[in-house]
Amino acid sequence: MNVYDFAMKMELDGKAYYQKLAEKTKLPGLKNIFLQLAEDEQKHYDIFKGLKEKASPAMQSTTSLEQAKNVFEKLMTEKSAVDQLEGDLEGYRYAMKLEADSFRFYEDAASREADTKVKSLLLKVAGEEQNHFNILQNVYDFVNAPTQYLAWAEFSNLDEFRNFGRG
Repeated sequence: MNVYDFAMKMELDGKAYYQKLAEKTKLPGLKNIFLQLAEDEQKHYDIFKGLKEKASPAMQSTTSLEQAKNVFEKLMTEKSAVDQLEGDLEGYRYAMKLEADSFRFYEDAASREADTKVKSLLLKVAGEEQNHFNILQNVYDFVNAPTQYLAWAEFSNLDEFRNFGRG
């Protein structure tokens, strides 16, 4: 399996996972976040398929991060939102691990790529994967908020993104 086949499979797996999460949630805003993430994974799949076919694919910009911010602002005003979430925290953690692994994979592939256009494309995809991780971190934090204490949050380190899922 070459790197493009591996990347394409990874993106399709991510898409399927986000579609599954979208089906499980009853909150329309959260459902839209997961559907947007699935759509982004399809865009990434299309990029790698184009690269495999020796085409020159362009990366379309995404608005998933901005849309997620709007959803979280709305969810914060709805006190019953957490009660409606049937999301399982381990499922969100697993999705975060997938995004962190994807980020590292694309960053590593970019560091070894000689073609500057492909390298740039890989870094853009890696950046989107990092944005997906951030969105999922917000979902996880929102769902998990009732069990958190200020003392725990005081010691958080936002720079641990690269190390997430290792250990």
